[in-house]
Parts: sequence; C-alpha cells; structure tokens
Amino acid sequence: MNVAGLAASEANKSRKGAEALLAAFDSIADRASLSHERILEKCLTHEVPDMFVEYGRLRDLMIVPVPEAYDQWYAEAVIFGTGKPTLVLPEGPRAKPFKLNTTVVAWDFSRAAARAIADAIPVLEIAKEVRIVTVANETVLDTKHSGEELAKNLSRHGIDVILENVDATGRSIGEVLETHAASCSADLLVMGAYGHSRLREFILGGATQSMLSKPPVPILFSH
Repeated sequence: MNVAGLAASEANKSRKGAEALLAAFDSIADRASLSHERILEKCLTHEVPDMFVEYGRLRDLMIVPVPEAYDQWYAEAVIFGTGKPTLVLPEGPRAKPFKLNTTVVAWDFSRAAARAIADAIPVLEIAKEVRIVTVANETVLDTKHSGEELAKNLSRHGIDVILENVDATGRSIGEVLETHAASCSADLLVMGAYGHSRLREFILGGATQSMLSKPPVPILFSH
C-alpha cells in the first residue's frame, strides 16, 4: 500500500475542498457587497481548534456550523476559548435561511446569561420580537425581580421585550428551551454557555451540552 501517496491524495482533496468553500464565501460576500477576507492555512486536525481560537480572539463574532454528524470539540473550543460570542448554526435538511423575526433569550440572572445579553444587544435591537424566558422550578434565582429589571435596561436601548416564565415540570432546561423556541417559531436563541475545560476535556453544563449537541435553531452563545 502506498501510504504516502494516499496521504498526498487526501491532502490534495482537502485543499481543493477548502478552496471551493472559500470561493463560495467570496461569491456570497461579493453579492452582498460585504468587506471580507479569506484565510487558508494548512495544519493538523488537532490543531484546528487552537487556530480558530487564535483568530477568534481578534474578531467580533465567530460563526460555527454544526453538521448532524459532528464532533463538538471545535465549537466548544471557540465558545470557551475566544472570549467572544459564538453563533452556532445547525445544518441538515431542516436548516433554513437565517432571519431575525423572533429572538428568544434564556435568562437566569447568571454571569454567563448577562454576558450573552450584552453581546447580543446589536442583534436584539434589530429583531422584530424579543422574548425573555426564565425557566421556573429548575434552579433558584438570586432575585425575584431580575426579569423586570432586565426589561427596563433593554428598554434604554430601544428594545421592547416580552417576559415569560416557563415551568420546567420535571424537564431539563435544554428540553424547555427547545420546546419553547419551537412553540414561538424562534429564529434565534441567545444563552450563556456554562462549563470549564480540563486540558482538552470540556465539562459542560446540562443545558449547554444538550443545546450544543443538537441546536434546534441558531444559537448565540457567550461565556
């Protein structure tokens, strides 16, 4: 078996695939009259997450697609390593064009949720409808009035919101958010990402794990 030849052939296919994706990106950006930059680098597979993090720390937003057959390693590295918001886009037969008619914000008065809302303000300002959802009877909030105070703060940005409390009724937060997003035909979910890394093993919070493993809609994560 010609191992070297097979490796060279696979590397060539990978390079051509990357060039085709970049060409498609250039075409879409040109049609939308968007300023853009193309970057093509060669690295080993295990080096890709670190490269994403390196570039992500110098950008405003990272966008990561999530194919149905997917290793979460890349997205987790970006979310927890860049210090920047990350937009996770689901792929598959149910994927649809990205819109901003209805945006759902998961709110639990945590640091990560507060960070996510601060990062999402430019998006919330242009969304047609913003729903702030608090899941009741699943975790204990530090204050009873955080939803009202959050709505007051967002109103200063010209953002009118709908406050909603949804009872978990024995379900996980991930299940509640997925069901609620579907019930109001949400185009985007904004939520904090919970977890920490131990070397390359990421220990994720339950809601983060379930929503990241199979995002029902585009999700803007912040950590």
